[in-house]
Amino acid sequence: MAIEKTASKQLVIASGRAHQALAQEVADILDTELVPVTAYDFANGETFVRYERSVRGVDAFIIQAHPNPINHWLMEHLLMIDAMKRASAKRITVVAPFFPYARQDKKHKGREPISARLVADLYRAAGATRLMSVDLHSPQIQGFFDGPVDHLWALPLLADHIAATFGTENLMVVSPDSGRVRVADIWADRLGTSLAIVHKRRDPDRPNQVEVNEIVGDVSGRDCLLVDDMIDTGGTILAAAKALKANGAARVIVAATHGVLSPPAIERLSDPVIDSVVVTNTLPITPDKEFATLTVLSIAPLIAKAIAAVFYDDSVNSLFPGHA
Repeated sequence: MAIEKTASKQLVIASGRAHQALAQEVADILDTELVPVTAYDFANGETFVRYERSVRGVDAFIIQAHPNPINHWLMEHLLMIDAMKRASAKRITVVAPFFPYARQDKKHKGREPISARLVADLYRAAGATRLMSVDLHSPQIQGFFDGPVDHLWALPLLADHIAATFGTENLMVVSPDSGRVRVADIWADRLGTSLAIVHKRRDPDRPNQVEVNEIVGDVSGRDCLLVDDMIDTGGTILAAAKALKANGAARVIVAATHGVLSPPAIERLSDPVIDSVVVTNTLPITPDKEFATLTVLSIAPLIAKAIAAVFYDDSVNSLFPGHA
């Protein structure tokens, strides 16, 4: 007896507990619902997850943010992937807007791990077949995952907001350090502005402490746009902003994709030398992290478009013309 079945695809979006508001916004844009998930922690800290309806044969996208405590949310993410695999999902895409451990992508000294590679291996071992993330700390992380990687850019979203809010006539893009010059150059090309560089030195034995040495470029009287992929404690940004104002900058605007905002970031970013800070919601911006000069843009439309492109086997690179 022959068995016939019409080929069909079913989209399923699941969310971890770290940033459910973002996942819900993505689901709303795609006109679907989040799959019901039961998740809780036992008294000893172990995490339990269970999908409350069948996910057999689905094309699953599991969204999880990774704020503090990052290890807890990473473990929950891995468990959700494993549960989806054991429930016979056809394809599992990890959606990690802020890739955990991304800054540990190489060895600075001997006897150190390459933690970003380990995280990619863990995702793969758990059962993920595809990875989606926003503004990886370094592009090489794409090669750590043994499968397709969709590297999304928040630059168009942030740049369009900056241009509409502050204009570009007096704007100058500034790289906060030599390592971000390539990204800052792309920003400058997009906005049609000139480029300056803050030269700094960082002691590898003293984390989160920065010393600014000099500025390459004339910033006098200019509106300076400091661009970076993330703001953690804010030390790099504040030191750069002070140096720019000391060299005659009219305004200092900060734009970054990931607002990690670990203490004492709020205090530092609230300093009068910084006129405005713009980030996206790849990480949850809780009320205790809000301050007067902060603007948060939603990354949900971009993630939703990328999910739709993957689900319908369309090009994700087409979302970023000129940067494919």
